[in-house]
Amino acid sequence: MNGLRIVAGNANPDLARKVAELVVEKFNTRYVEFIDEVLRERRGAPLEGVRDPLKFEDVWCEAKVKYFPDNEVYAHVERTVRGQCVFVIQPTCPPRQGTPPGEPGPKTVNDHLMELLLLIDALKRASAEKICAVVPYFGYARQDRKTEGRVPISARLVANLIERAGATRVLAVELHASQIQGFFDIPLDHLRTDHLFARHIRAHHPDWLEDLVVVSPDLGGLFRARRVAERLQSPGFATLAKRRFDGGKLEVLLVIGDVKGKRVLLVDDILSTGGTLLRAVDRLIEQGAKEVYAACTHGIFAGDALERIEASPLSRIIVTDTIPQTAAEGHPLVEVVSVADDLAEAIIRIYLGLSISELLVRGR
Repeated sequence: MNGLRIVAGNANPDLARKVAELVVEKFNTRYVEFIDEVLRERRGAPLEGVRDPLKFEDVWCEAKVKYFPDNEVYAHVERTVRGQCVFVIQPTCPPRQGTPPGEPGPKTVNDHLMELLLLIDALKRASAEKICAVVPYFGYARQDRKTEGRVPISARLVANLIERAGATRVLAVELHASQIQGFFDIPLDHLRTDHLFARHIRAHHPDWLEDLVVVSPDLGGLFRARRVAERLQSPGFATLAKRRFDGGKLEVLLVIGDVKGKRVLLVDDILSTGGTLLRAVDRLIEQGAKEVYAACTHGIFAGDALERIEASPLSRIIVTDTIPQTAAEGHPLVEVVSVADDLAEAIIRIYLGLSISELLVRGR
């Protein structure tokens, strides 16, 4: 079996290391008998002695990603990857702690995207056999179609760049729109997070389940919210819809469904400034909701989002660690669940050629 290597850029190194540790743990426990059987079949004879357990150093491949004074990006993979199956873990998110002005370092989403492309190119030129871009948060995903004339489809362009750089597969988490899968001509595995939210709520907030209504903040997120409702076995389901009057000058949020006297869980994929989510919260409170919580996969918390959440009627928000949550960590209203276990499981199954269907977003 060709070796497995995990590489990371600067975007979310803590998540990457956590994933690598879980990959090692799973290889040495859950998958040890399967791997021994594969090796036995390929050698054509029983294995002699006991195979040494996998160590973190066997999987982790250190990469140096730095910035020159003019802010050009430099990437160097520090171990051989010839003939290896390499997974590059790099969300294309904004840098969590911005680089001070005048100092070289990542400052925007584009810097993290460039890091990903350069790492993939370096691995390709180093003769890696397979390169899987693990992109927990896919930047530019909201620009997935033309909304007016003379604008780009940026998500498609990013897909082209990743593919052209040399990736042979992509692993993503809760894409903003499922059709982004079709922007790639290489396999893309699209992991879901509904079970993570449901498990967290059942374990830590069972009181939420009484009179709970799961709500989508817009019609485009109905499928995502429905999956969470099904996981929680919640009979209550509703959505909000925008209605424009007077030639589009006046916008009204309509609540489709009954939320009066209910606990409400808003489900969305991205929380950036929080504007859309908090408008939905205000509207649900106006319609008689008793309490409002939120579950958002990608918590960007751009600008003064945390301050706006504190000043709102929102009782609690759950996000994942697809994006580093250093700013929100320890905040009384924010809870973080990890996608590391699912990513590790998906990486192992991809590497071993096993099915990952149970981890994927399916159906409508």
